[in-house]
Amino acid sequence: MPQVNPRILVWAREAAGLGIDEAAKSLQLGGARQSGPDALEEYERGTKAPSRPLLVKMAKAYRRPLLTFYLPQPPAKSDRGEDFRTLPGDREFESASKLDALVRDVFVRQRLVRSILEDTDEAEPLSFVGSIALTQPVDYAAKVICKRLDFDINEFRRKKSVEESFNYIRGLTEKLGVFVLLIGNLGTHHTALSTDIFRGFALAERVAPFIVVNDQDAKVAWSFTLLHELAHIWLGRTGLSGADFEQKIERFCNDIASEILVPEAEMDELRNLSGNRHEAISTISDFASQRRVSRALVAYRLLKRRQIDRKQWSDLTEEFRRSWEEERAKRKEQATEATGGPNYYVVKRHRVGNALVEVTRRAIAEGFVTPTKAGRILGVRPTNVQALVGAA
Repeated sequence: MPQVNPRILVWAREAAGLGIDEAAKSLQLGGARQSGPDALEEYERGTKAPSRPLLVKMAKAYRRPLLTFYLPQPPAKSDRGEDFRTLPGDREFESASKLDALVRDVFVRQRLVRSILEDTDEAEPLSFVGSIALTQPVDYAAKVICKRLDFDINEFRRKKSVEESFNYIRGLTEKLGVFVLLIGNLGTHHTALSTDIFRGFALAERVAPFIVVNDQDAKVAWSFTLLHELAHIWLGRTGLSGADFEQKIERFCNDIASEILVPEAEMDELRNLSGNRHEAISTISDFASQRRVSRALVAYRLLKRRQIDRKQWSDLTEEFRRSWEEERAKRKEQATEATGGPNYYVVKRHRVGNALVEVTRRAIAEGFVTPTKAGRILGVRPTNVQALVGAA
């Protein structure tokens, strides 16, 4: 068996965002004579060579191909595209490894899907990718995107729930050839990425572009994030987006998404917003609910129109966040107490989207991908692929 460079073991663990203790537990190392962390440190110092079964476990825990562990040196850091977020230094360090793993996973999926489309002669470049510029007016860009999407705002608002409204926009987006994923962790709740870390990701390729929406966010915010990332696709700018709007490109994409969901003319209904905090919150809540958008979006528009100042905006958004977190905690508690739950494959299909499932299903039927590659595309084990592509 080839010699394993211990530096690879350290690099793979750290790149996965795992400390010694957490990794040792995941790898089920340790026993009565030696603790798990001590055992792992021996492998990482090179005083003990890892067995192949342990390397297989590491490949799974660190989310790396097995062959990676036989490289002579750790590979160079991959590019995640532009980073459009503004984060404090400690949060950037905290999130870097997990984000790199998530983005790396999306790049791999995109390459596999592109390969399938090329093999089936369906790899037609999408003309709208990179077709608008930051110098163009927001309302013009919003109209261009709406027209190409065939977006009907009344249809969007007629849906029974905010999730159905999101599914409506997602369906239109996937019809254009853009794949939309709902991903907020690396496979377990322990690896969840807060919306403070990232809201969305756009991979602006001309063939098989991808969008990721962080599903840790409130469902009412998903539609806005999807349209924000779609604006990134139209700009041809691959990268990560956060919750801030300090950067010019983020403001531009925010403004496009909010204009699509709440046209400027409708904001005049809030021209005489009450100065009383509780009345203002109630009015904003009703306005947002009727339009299937988040209250934070409405507050952002009020700030842009200078109807509220930064302090009022910060106060409102913090209040909306607090109430959402309380509601989420209640739902989580109710879900824990309830028996049963939604079918795993139905949930997984919703996360990866119908477009990705259908491309994979056709590729399997025509022999263009193996179950292993199909599982990589869909984010499931090869043995679960057939059940997933057949889920209703």
